[in-house]
Amino acid sequence: MSEEYPTEEELEKIRQWDAVKDPMGLINFIKGLWNYPEYFVVKGKRVITLKLSTGGWSGNEDIIEALRRNQMFFLLYWQSSVRGGHYYFRVEKVKN
Repeated sequence: MSEEYPTEEELEKIRQWDAVKDPMGLINFIKGLWNYPEYFVVKGKRVITLKLSTGGWSGNEDIIEALRRNQMFFLLYWQSSVRGGHYYFRVEKVKN
């Protein structure tokens, strides 16, 4: 959990992350930046369900916006968004 706002460099890293090759790395990176860990839920082993709720904190909303701008992440993994800052993703782990 981070109580500090994500830096522009961290947000740019999210925007540029190779979400095809390393989606779990991106999820773990975001987890380290996310404020309110109870609103960052990861379930599953081979197929990951990720639920992010911003909790109204603008730092979390900045992270979501950076994820939106990572077009491959949103194209491949986004499932739905619900009013109030709730986002659902489904990620199949890449086999190495």
